[in-house]
Amino acid sequence: MSDDEHFRGSASDYARYLEGMDASMRQKVALTAAHLLGEGKIADMGMGSGSGSAALAGLYPRLQVTGVDLSETMVRLARERFADRPNLEFVQGDIAQPCFPQRSLAGIFDSSVLHHVTSFGGYDRDNAGRALQAQVPQLEEGGSLIVRDFLDPGPGEVLLDLPADDGDDSDDPASCSSAALFRRFAREFRSLLPDGERGFTMEELDGAARAGWVRFRTTLTHAVEFVLRKDYRADWEAEVKEEYTYLTQPAFEAAFANLGLRVLASTPIRNPWIVAHRYRDKFELRDLEGRPLEDPATNYVIVGERVAPGEGVRLREAESSQTPLSFLELEHHRKLPDGPVFDLVRRPHLTVDLLPWFKEGEELFVLARKSYPRPILTVDTGVAALDGSRVGGGYVTEPLSALQEDAPLGRTAEAALEARAGIGEDGIRGFREGSTYYPSPGGVMEEVRSLLVQVDPVFVNRKAPAVSGFSTSGQVRAIEARQALRAAQVGGLPNARLELNVYELLLQRGELPGPWIGAAIELDEAPAVLATSVADLARRAARRRFRRASASESSGFLALRRARFEELDASGGPIATQELEYVVPARLSTNTVAVALLRRAGEQILLAVDDDDLPAVQAFRGNSELCVAPAWRLPTDVPSLTPARAWIRARIAAEYGLECGRIVELGGRYHPSPGVTPEVVYPFACEVSGELDAARRPLAWVPLEDAVRGREHLPDGHLRVVSLRAAHALGCWPGS
Repeated sequence: MSDDEHFRGSASDYARYLEGMDASMRQKVALTAAHLLGEGKIADMGMGSGSGSAALAGLYPRLQVTGVDLSETMVRLARERFADRPNLEFVQGDIAQPCFPQRSLAGIFDSSVLHHVTSFGGYDRDNAGRALQAQVPQLEEGGSLIVRDFLDPGPGEVLLDLPADDGDDSDDPASCSSAALFRRFAREFRSLLPDGERGFTMEELDGAARAGWVRFRTTLTHAVEFVLRKDYRADWEAEVKEEYTYLTQPAFEAAFANLGLRVLASTPIRNPWIVAHRYRDKFELRDLEGRPLEDPATNYVIVGERVAPGEGVRLREAESSQTPLSFLELEHHRKLPDGPVFDLVRRPHLTVDLLPWFKEGEELFVLARKSYPRPILTVDTGVAALDGSRVGGGYVTEPLSALQEDAPLGRTAEAALEARAGIGEDGIRGFREGSTYYPSPGGVMEEVRSLLVQVDPVFVNRKAPAVSGFSTSGQVRAIEARQALRAAQVGGLPNARLELNVYELLLQRGELPGPWIGAAIELDEAPAVLATSVADLARRAARRRFRRASASESSGFLALRRARFEELDASGGPIATQELEYVVPARLSTNTVAVALLRRAGEQILLAVDDDDLPAVQAFRGNSELCVAPAWRLPTDVPSLTPARAWIRARIAAEYGLECGRIVELGGRYHPSPGVTPEVVYPFACEVSGELDAARRPLAWVPLEDAVRGREHLPDGHLRVVSLRAAHALGCWPGS
């Protein structure tokens, strides 16, 4: 990396720098975006070659990055290789011991290093906890500890099918088959142990699902240990010394909370490249009944924030009832002339998102609120997240916001900026209207408006005023705008409103969003279809398809709940309580899928939109017509991503008469309205490869870039998210 690359002279230099990294490194730096300040001192523990530390220093020039490694040789080589980095240094130290003064670091990053502490410490899993215990006191209050490593999948036995025809029958890692390599692995796993203690027992069975494959019965943990390392054959002897998995997800979260860390994210990661090239058709994992299991995570990320004494580290639902609080109101609307009755929950006041932004050199920063308590997201709905992610303690990064009441919008925004971020009138350079959209119009009567506010450069890190009813209302700090988008692409920023506001800011300024680091979208040529424009859709005839209905006419699709939420400190004791209302589907899951239906027509990429009618839109605009993305709440028996993709494929065929090709995740999950519902949305990109039977519901096909340009005519929140992400991923961006 040259000095010119370190001191990026333009946004294009920045993009080239990021694109030059491998997928794993891009993922690593993206996951820091939602949880590290743009300035301060951070430690990259166990930095190895130092390339990861250099990447962080290059992408965050205001950070002072210190790489730490036990090996004096690695430290010396890193110093020689990266000698000209003014914001980068390397020191020798044991990451399991104090390396820095107490309260001196804004962030600590443990990337694929804690499993070394356990493996080379006698495979003692408690070593990881002791290392974290040594690191936490070095954090300042509000500082973040980010661990990216492997995850113990938990107890249980599984069936592991492996090919025996992809190599020979020897046990030479350079040439043997996957099945033969697993037999060797079972003999020598944890090879630092004495003979007789290493390895594990497994059973070879008949009944593999494919010809030329072998079926093994083993523990889930040992199956995952093998799958994660089966392709590292050149260094096999070194790899079998290590035990990758050492803590389960609940154990990680409990360890963080016990150390006084507020868990901000707890997310299994599936690297798209690894899934595509090392998982697909390379093994099959099933339960003992033969049912396919979800692919194991390739990595895991947990983020904790050190809290001040007396503050909470997690939120929980302590008690629930159906007695209303009268904050949310459940309405019912019949589709005319004699259609079904739609349930709709209404919240008071207009929500206004504020996006303060500024330029510092060539970098574009936005101010957001970190670790704001959203206890409704911790509700146990009885259905697990499709991707295994958890909201941790219930604290999220989200935009600054205000509720407009009697004051004019401009004054409301000025007062909110002064109160929440300490930005007075003299620090405001100008306002621009952002976007207006409906976050989840199928069930929530909520319209969100945003204001883009240019402010004087300010890298604030201050506590927000107490408005949440809990011990914290978050911290206000600066995030580099494009890094926020990348965090959303890998599941590190599950608040769609902040993401949409950043996209709006870039589009209004005519700036590119930078490299996409989520799963790649591949589209083959599809049969021709008649395309239309967003402008033509906007000129369609107005419709009013709903009238108010009584509660007795409702089918009971939505249910209002009332709950008492507790905030707990590190010892598990409650320090604050609050009663809130929320809404959930009465019979379906709180997991929702939203789909970008895409097809390639020559050089043009088309996006499908469904011209629907929804009562939430009629309530705000007087008319009911709304272009939406195909989106559905999932049944409760769809537990993970693989069956979700199969369900989407079948639903699109049945409802739209379309044949789907590839279906890939379109960035990370998001919560559309976390103050009202625990609903979580999983966006997918779906390649349309052809038509089946006549569609029950017709679709309009619009050029994807036209959907971005005409986004003001497409205010469905799910459509806004999937169209912007798809345009970003496919390069259909105005000005590209």
